[in-house]
Parts: sequence; C-alpha cells; structure tokens
Amino acid sequence: MTQPARPLLDVRDLAVTFPLPARGLFGRGREAVQAVAGVSFSVHRGQTLGLVGESGCGKSTTGRAVLQLLKPTAGSVAFDGLPIHEWWVRRGGRWAWDSRLHDLRRRMQMVFQDPFASLNPRMTVEAILAEPLRNFGLAAGRDRRERVQRLMETVGLDPRFIRRYPHEFSGGQRQRIGIARALALGPELLVADEPISALDVSIQAQILNLLGRLREELGLTMIFIAHDLAAVRHVSDRIAVMYLGRIVEEADARQLVAAPRHPYTQALISAVPLPDPVRERSRDRIVLAGELPSPVNPPSGCPFHTRCPLREERCIREVPPLVAIAPGHAVACHLVESPPLPASPVSRHS
Repeated sequence: MTQPARPLLDVRDLAVTFPLPARGLFGRGREAVQAVAGVSFSVHRGQTLGLVGESGCGKSTTGRAVLQLLKPTAGSVAFDGLPIHEWWVRRGGRWAWDSRLHDLRRRMQMVFQDPFASLNPRMTVEAILAEPLRNFGLAAGRDRRERVQRLMETVGLDPRFIRRYPHEFSGGQRQRIGIARALALGPELLVADEPISALDVSIQAQILNLLGRLREELGLTMIFIAHDLAAVRHVSDRIAVMYLGRIVEEADARQLVAAPRHPYTQALISAVPLPDPVRERSRDRIVLAGELPSPVNPPSGCPFHTRCPLREERCIREVPPLVAIAPGHAVACHLVESPPLPASPVSRHS
C-alpha cells in the first residue's frame, strides 16, 4: 500500500497568548488573552482549508501564526516537513526571524483583509508589486517591469495602470493588487485573511472566483479565513469551524454543510440564507443567546456551553477533545461522543 502524501502544512497544538498591561500600583493582576488555544490541522498540496467563525474567535491570529508573522506561544508549525516555529532568534531582547525563515517567505504569502490599509499610499502599483521581486533579487530593469505587468494581467487588471497610486483604484481593484503582490514570489501557500469582508457584496463574488481560478491555474494551497460560511463553502475543500480560539468541528466542506454535528456549526449554517424563498420561509432558525465570551476570562469546560441550548453538567466541567466521529470528520462536543445530536434544520431541507 502507498503511504499517504505528507501535508504541505501541519499545525499541532498551536497556541497564541497576548499579555495585557499589568494593573494596579505594583503591577499586580496581570492578565493575558489566549487568542488561539491548541489548534491542530493539516493542509495538503492543492487543497483549500476554510477557517470560519465569529469575529474574535482567533481565525486571523491563527493565520498569522501559521506564517510566523506572530511567534506562537506553544505548539508546532511544519511547512513541507520543516519545523518553522523553531526558526526564531533573540536579538536585543526581542524575537526575530532567522535567515531560514526569511528565505522561506518566498513560499508562503498572505492576502490581508483591508485593501485600503495594506497598500502603501505613497507607492505606485509598479513599486508595490516590484518590491518583493527586488527584496529577493528575482528580477531587475525591463524584466521586473514585465513581471509586474504580467501580475496585473493575472489578477484581471490593465497593465497600463501600473503608474497609478492605490487611491486611484476601487476597493475590489485594490484587493486584486494585494493578491498580485502575494503572488509575485510564486508562493506555494497562500493565506487569505478575510479578503472579501471589506468589499461591496457585488464585488465579493468576483474576488472569490478570482481566488478559485488562481488556485486551479497556479496549483496554490490556500487557507481561506472568513466569518461568512457561504463564502468559505464556495472556495474550500475542507472547513474548520473555530470558536473562542479552538476548532470545534472540521470536515469535508460538503459533508460539514450537509450534516453538521456540533451545535455551533448547526447555528452557523442555519444563518446562511437559502436561495429558494419557499424553503427559506419554512425552515427553522437556530438563534444563539448571548455574546461570544471574552478570551481574557474564558468559561470553564466547553467554551460553547454558555450559549449552547443542549448543554449538560459535563459540558460545564470538562473541555471536550476534538475527536474523529467518521473518516475526515472531527468534532469537539461531549454530546456527539454519546447520543447523536438532533438533526440540523438546514440538513432537513438540503
């Protein structure tokens, strides 16, 4: 029997904690925000993993820690078998990348959420797209300009506009420029951090289709981060649902939408509008009470128990592990380990 291919990205027990300023006269009462708490997942070459959840659940922090834009507090991140979480050095009392991590940056890139803030307003588009090429010594002179023009064409922009500044483009065009910059070095892994949340609804589908096309043409491996489950489902092969810094369910995209097992996932899916007005009016909605708890003072036991309509005494005491309930389908819920959860309102009509 052939051995399964090694994943391009393998994340195990990833944790990221941000210390808060000390309180009180003598600095007592120091608190910390645990933004990511023991996240594990793998992404194979050519695959797209969607990370979905409410704002503040740790999705973007996970993406940045995977790319080592943030130093993880604990856990491991292996890229193509390389333990990149270890490639940090102390310089002047602060952590910094060593040369290996800098060189690996060519293979891992990120598309940022806000196209208005992620582009330097004082640089032309040509300078923005040429900067990574210049930093890594990949092209110069006419060759560099030709590569910049090809990048513009790749993302659907007119290469004649490379002398313009970011403010001369629309929001959707600016996001295309951000995608072009991420593609400039020919990366293998692309992390898209909510790339459509700052755009008009009419433009969002265009960016989603562009990312889908680029994945097919360039063979990209992607992590697509969003709070919109419908968008994540559109571009992802697998979906991981996050809640308060933890993954509570992970499965194949179609399987997760058709048969969600975690009550939080069921609530997310029930909030996605259906294109059929008759089915939309007839289905039941799952409305969660309360707000997302503070990561500064997370609840005991299952992090979702404060809003879960099915919680039991065990949920308050014990943190449920993420366990496989079927091939490729894992859930962190005590109720899934024993009797099955009630059927989702969406799954009855899908």
